[in-house]
Amino acid sequence: MLPLRLVIDTNILVSAAIKPAGLQGTVLLLALTRPARLYVSPPILHEYREVLARPELRIPKGLRIQLLQLIRNRSRSVAPKRRLDVTLDPDDNIFVECADAARADYLVTGNQKHYPRFWKNTKTITPREFLELVAPHLTD
Repeated sequence: MLPLRLVIDTNILVSAAIKPAGLQGTVLLLALTRPARLYVSPPILHEYREVLARPELRIPKGLRIQLLQLIRNRSRSVAPKRRLDVTLDPDDNIFVECADAARADYLVTGNQKHYPRFWKNTKTITPREFLELVAPHLTD
């Protein structure tokens, strides 16, 4: 099976940190496991780090460090070569830029309305759609 190229929005990571046994926690684990291949960029790693550290989220420092290290160890980093302006929230463009550079199959987000449904060959999908795609037995 060919690797599934993925980019994951910050809201998936935050939800996975807050509720690891939830839907987004499962999505994160699957994204970090073959045949999936998670792609990140320096701006995405910066955003992950910054958002996970927000005091109102109350994510313990040890967990934040573990999650970021796991992502660094298990993902592939790309350096987007061009800036895009295709999302409703300008801060979300970094995810489409990464997906573009990685030639990602999917961008997984809980905020689908912020993104174009498709960008080139990348389809924007929800966590549930991702699970139905890669592990339908888990959605029953």
